[in-house]
Amino acid sequence: MDALGATVRLRSTKGRWVVLATVLGSALAMLDATVVNIALPRIGEELDTDVAGLQWVLSGYTLTLASLILLAGALGDRLGRRKVFIWGTVWFAASSLLCGLAPSIELLVLARILQGVGAALLTPGSLALLSAAIDPDDRGAAIGLWSGLGGVAGAIGPLLGGWIVEVSSWRVVFLINLPLAVAVVWVAARHVPESRDPHAHGRLDVLGAALAALALGALTYGLIGGRWAPVVLGLLLFAAFVVVERRSDNPLVPPALFRSRVFVAANLVTLAVYAALGGVFFLLVLQLQLAAGYSPLAAGLATLPITALMLVLSSRAGRFAQHHGPRLLMTVGPLLAAAGLLLMLRIGPGASYLTDVLPGVIVFGLGLSALVAPLTAAVLTSVSTDRAGIASGVNNAVARSSQLLAVAALPGLAGIAGANFADPDVFSHGFDMAMLICAGLLVLGAVLAAAMIPAGVPAVVDEESVACRPHCDISAPAVQPESATGP
Repeated sequence: MDALGATVRLRSTKGRWVVLATVLGSALAMLDATVVNIALPRIGEELDTDVAGLQWVLSGYTLTLASLILLAGALGDRLGRRKVFIWGTVWFAASSLLCGLAPSIELLVLARILQGVGAALLTPGSLALLSAAIDPDDRGAAIGLWSGLGGVAGAIGPLLGGWIVEVSSWRVVFLINLPLAVAVVWVAARHVPESRDPHAHGRLDVLGAALAALALGALTYGLIGGRWAPVVLGLLLFAAFVVVERRSDNPLVPPALFRSRVFVAANLVTLAVYAALGGVFFLLVLQLQLAAGYSPLAAGLATLPITALMLVLSSRAGRFAQHHGPRLLMTVGPLLAAAGLLLMLRIGPGASYLTDVLPGVIVFGLGLSALVAPLTAAVLTSVSTDRAGIASGVNNAVARSSQLLAVAALPGLAGIAGANFADPDVFSHGFDMAMLICAGLLVLGAVLAAAMIPAGVPAVVDEESVACRPHCDISAPAVQPESATGP
């Protein structure tokens, strides 16, 4: 066992406190993925910014989170997961305060970049702490409880965000993180035992993390601004990152993972599918508010069926993949989601929720429900059990990076960059073009899955695996804790 002290039973008082701390901690970052999107129109209006400013509000956060999440996980394994988890929570809260007080779009983007650092420190530790602290006999039930409660948090996120923006201010969307963070720190410091990975050794791959951050930053800057020089620089920096990882004694992304064809295939599917998801969740709530005239609360309610369907159906999809293999659902899921996006082309000025919005939302949600858990299962079973944790961490980083680049590139490709994005007709035309692009990415993901994932091979994952649990974080697949699959 990798804990410093004895494990605790789930039904004990201490066990319940551990679940509470980890659920609240993961909810901090998960809520951000849905709540901030709904606040974007009000942010743009109050801070007088164009679509590029709104892109940076999302991309600044995702940039540091995607770049540092693997390094932060390794840091927790060495210094103590509880310690890094608490550091991340405090950092997240402090930067949330800066976001809520930001007087300009430039300072808001800077605060969001800092907030992403806190999220990177916080996110990997949540499930890892739970897995290390809870007795092995109760671990499956604890992970199920964590997933279920986290799913509820993800489901209420759009509703909560819309209500806050409508009755108060977009600033409260960030300030509400403060009391939640105080509760997380208090519970974690008093009731969660410290844990480390005794097998973690060697220096942290700081150079690799720096190159990844610089590469993603250059690509994001170039794509948002329509400048090719930073894009070329980003590609060169990414090539340098690959060289460093191949030569490093302790790389963030072990090259040996990519010897598995299934691992490569699953990450290519992730790259295509999560790029589409990033574009959809960025633009859909804007389309509902700017073009269809929905209030923030109505826009939040409009997307609620997506997370509700994932909460109910994703664990069933994971168990189907256990018995029949992930290929079928990894092919059908993206195609269903693509069909949902085609139905969303009906959303425009004066759109009726029941006839124009709900059908697309439901079909899209069914597609995601079919896809996410089998994709996670494919990643976990593509490598040996001792590498399942790092494999899922890499997959999580790939998903976040693809969303980052999609949010940066799509508005320019769809013709809604610049200050005229608030024009309903201009935005609706761009939204339709963006949904067609995203549908194409989903079809590409389905083709990759059908061509590269072996047919009929059961995805044999442990019942404690995150692949067998509901997962409603739309920003990335869940990160599998090492101890849940390891020896």
